[in-house]
Amino acid sequence: MLPDFRIRQRDYLLEISRALTQELDLDKLLERILNISLEMLAGQAGIIALRSATQGWQIRVSTGLPAAFLKYLEPQLAQIPEYEDPQDSELLIINQMLNKFTQAVSLGRLSSVGLPLITGQRVLGVIFVFREFSGFSPNDKVLLSSFANQAAIAVQNAQLYAQMEFDRKRVTALLDSAADGILILTSDLTIEKANPAFSFMIGMPVGEIVLKNHEEIIRWAKKPRDMTLTDAVAGGWPLTPNATLYVEGDIIRPGAVTPLPVGITYAPLLSGEGTLLNIITTVRDITRFRQADEMKTTFISVVSHELKTPVALIKGYVGTLRRDDVRWDKKVVQESLQVIEEEADRLANYIENLLDATRLQTNSFSLKRTDIQLATVIQRAAERLQTQTTAHQIVTDLPGDLPVILADEIRINQLLSNLISNAIKYAPGGKIEISAETRGENIIVCVSDEGPGIDPNDAPFVFDRFYRSPDATKLTKGAGLGLYLAKAIVDSHGGRIWIDPEKGKGACICFSLPVTIRD
Repeated sequence: MLPDFRIRQRDYLLEISRALTQELDLDKLLERILNISLEMLAGQAGIIALRSATQGWQIRVSTGLPAAFLKYLEPQLAQIPEYEDPQDSELLIINQMLNKFTQAVSLGRLSSVGLPLITGQRVLGVIFVFREFSGFSPNDKVLLSSFANQAAIAVQNAQLYAQMEFDRKRVTALLDSAADGILILTSDLTIEKANPAFSFMIGMPVGEIVLKNHEEIIRWAKKPRDMTLTDAVAGGWPLTPNATLYVEGDIIRPGAVTPLPVGITYAPLLSGEGTLLNIITTVRDITRFRQADEMKTTFISVVSHELKTPVALIKGYVGTLRRDDVRWDKKVVQESLQVIEEEADRLANYIENLLDATRLQTNSFSLKRTDIQLATVIQRAAERLQTQTTAHQIVTDLPGDLPVILADEIRINQLLSNLISNAIKYAPGGKIEISAETRGENIIVCVSDEGPGIDPNDAPFVFDRFYRSPDATKLTKGAGLGLYLAKAIVDSHGGRIWIDPEKGKGACICFSLPVTIRD
């Protein structure tokens, strides 16, 4: 026949074992453990404190104790060592100190017993039970010790589950917020998870992507030059955990006319035994990268031509003028020198544009602001550029009360020159109008022409560096820097630049500059 306390011990241990298997919510588990501890030892009050790696000791649950007592108790808990010898699990020194503290605070009405929650030589927390009648028997302490061992396992499992849930939610949040498309594949290449970015990218709801085979969703418009995932798997991929695979090509999108250029990275996730568990797939839209690469190639070609042409002309005219076997009359010499000067100016302008583009990249684009009368600057720019064309009539529509603004006159001249030159370049002839008006706290300036206008498909990109539309590339030479620098100048002055589709049949580019308020 088992003694009573042994029967109670068995029953309570069975209870905590059930808690271990049934309760994974940490707060609910701690409340249950504390209630069983109080019932088991006939206690009137108790606490369970846990140790946090970041926040130290915290009282997680308590009952029967005033808030003031708990406030004074927490500094005592800080003295509990992180590691304890399980053979000395009663923490004699701490218990003695706590008993003295408890007796003093309660005027001798309470006694206490405390035991740590230990797993693998690590102290997870501590249980303290308080009661009014004197002392705790050895049997009480044995019972609580056995109970604490089971409770420690339950607490550890609940903490691991909580950490796992936190990690799962964090991973889900990362997947959902990622800009790149992400797929998680099983070992047989079934799509286990797809994030919203990939859903948007491919134009399919997540529900229609998940549980499909990788080959049903990632369909190549034409076989990529790189080894595909199917080819790699057939060849024994992956052999190591770090054997990432990168494939670049165009994938077919349901309902889309054109395929989508993508770069896909496949990263294997292996078990400790080397078994393939999942394949983490990252899909990046490389449309802009491809466009940028094409623009770069075009830019190099165009710049090479644009720099070589004036140099060749200058060299040709200088060589002609230097001939010893010919005596040139004054008019021929003057005309030749004028061409040389114009080509030198053209060359210098290209070089300055390239330097400005570089300055923008390095954040060294600066302004020298002074008071300027914008109407005067516009009129001079129009007159100066009229000399460069006979096919166009450059006119201005300027009110007489345009206010003085604080701006960099050289940069504003550059801005106007780029916009007017752009109109001359793309409009075969006709009128180019520069208009201005004061609107609120801004001056609005528009440069319009009677050319073919700007294709709506090109409009979002015309201010990008090196961008030239397919039609523009066919019509004229250029480096794709004029409008890019125009936008940079406007932005640096605190203004805005845009395309106005409502102004006539040709192109109309407008910009705003803030008005300088004077006393």
